[in-house]
Amino acid sequence: MKVFHHIIRKLEVMHAPGQLYAELFLSNEDLSPVEEERRTWEGWNFVAFWVADSFNVNTWMISSSMIELGLSWWQAWICVWVGYLAVAPFIVLNVRPGAIFHVTFPVVARTSFGLWGSLWCTLNRGVMACVWYGVQASIGGTCMRVALRAIWPSVEDIPNHMPASSGTNTRDFMCFFLFWLISLPAIWFPVHEIRHLFTLKAIVAPIAGITFFIWCIVRAHGVGPMISQPATIHGSEFSWAMVSSSMSCISNMATLITNAPDFASRARSSSAAMWPQLISVPLCFSLVSFIGIIVSSSSNAIYGETIWSPVDLLDKFLDGEPSSAVRFGVWFIATGFIIAQLGTNISANSVSAGCDLTSLLPRFINIRRGGYIAAIVGICILPWNLLKDSSTFTSYLSAYSVFLSSIAGVMVTEYYLIRKGHYNMSDLYSPRVVMDGIITPLDSTYGMHAYAAYIAGILINVVGFAGDTGRSVPIAATRIYELSFFTGFGVSSIIYWALNWTFPCQGARLQGKFEELDVSNEDGDLLPPDGSGDEVNAAVEYVDGNADDKKDGVAV
Repeated sequence: MKVFHHIIRKLEVMHAPGQLYAELFLSNEDLSPVEEERRTWEGWNFVAFWVADSFNVNTWMISSSMIELGLSWWQAWICVWVGYLAVAPFIVLNVRPGAIFHVTFPVVARTSFGLWGSLWCTLNRGVMACVWYGVQASIGGTCMRVALRAIWPSVEDIPNHMPASSGTNTRDFMCFFLFWLISLPAIWFPVHEIRHLFTLKAIVAPIAGITFFIWCIVRAHGVGPMISQPATIHGSEFSWAMVSSSMSCISNMATLITNAPDFASRARSSSAAMWPQLISVPLCFSLVSFIGIIVSSSSNAIYGETIWSPVDLLDKFLDGEPSSAVRFGVWFIATGFIIAQLGTNISANSVSAGCDLTSLLPRFINIRRGGYIAAIVGICILPWNLLKDSSTFTSYLSAYSVFLSSIAGVMVTEYYLIRKGHYNMSDLYSPRVVMDGIITPLDSTYGMHAYAAYIAGILINVVGFAGDTGRSVPIAATRIYELSFFTGFGVSSIIYWALNWTFPCQGARLQGKFEELDVSNEDGDLLPPDGSGDEVNAAVEYVDGNADDKKDGVAV
């Protein structure tokens, strides 16, 4: 028995001494409010984050499905602008609680869904992050194959020793495994230091992308035929194609909207996390999409066919007897895409999975361990098999935004309309709440109001989702589903506000005390009524077990 307890203690992550058994499941170093010395992200770090995140294969190809629907290139590009201009405010709305209180998405979710009810939300987001980690790693493996082929053409001749049932071959698995392996060291670094990786990627990836852009235009002696290609659809079909194309951009960002507090919690100030993201998100993604459109159009002039995947186009450059200069150029650009995919996997999946899985078992999991769990799951799900039928798989992944938009709708409404921007931080780390604070959690630690709104936001899109999987459904349901992010977010938000107005939770009578508080400094960071210090730092002391007074939240 002593050996067993010794092993358990070795598996536990770092935590404050003297914590009660229940407290070990509510907080650890990565769930607690971020200490001041780890709030290192400034405005330019968030700009670099989005420059880095936008330069990846998926963003490069995002306009392809729009043009295949019948839109012209400039109409598709307008859809990209509209989609990401719509995304940016939602990111900023969900960023603020993380930037003000320096807590991650799982803790912000506790304010509406309750301490235990929030676990379902974080499980949803964590599982999706693990799946996406494997998918992005698989795409990174194709970039690795092209880079290796540019150096050693004999890579293509590696004999296959894997069975057909595996869904891959020896060469492709080797390249996938190499990409997966070089990603592991990046997971080790804490979130407040990983910003340097995004700075590196923000330099290398754009240089590689612009080089590819110029190279293709020179080889094609122009921008290609796509620029003069008109739209092939008109009327209502054209209108809804524009709508669905814009919504596809929003759906692709639903995961990052939901877990926006994760990186914002490391912001030096709230303003550093908000305005830079509001501007950089639409600008970066739209510019990368434009480069992808022109490069693909140039490929038509070069090879007589439109090649949307930059990896496939680079691979085609190596066919025949390429010169040393061509091989070096392909290697450099492919390496840029490798770094791009690595950064995207860390920002969108590894850190997100780490934060989410930490909340599920904080006694044993922190962000670093959660990131490695995502990497292990990512290879175990055999992602190359998921990508075989890419259209079906992408439809299911996009449909998942329905679940995430409902969560985001509840969280945003809770912060801005219910709590008016105020949290009683100690309540978020206690399994039993003493109702004497200025703001209290919901009437139940299971968040019944939040779940009713969450389910309502999902139900409005269920019929349309069935139609997207091939079933016959009314056209009205299809149109609602094409607006799934807005319908899910809007319905869950309205229902949640209505439930809280009709059946106020305990502590609602204290809402009038907001006007009596001097609550913020020049950066918008929350201060206690007497202005003596930062409530977030006091909360750090509380959850570390060092506070003298724990009357606002008793853990038993």
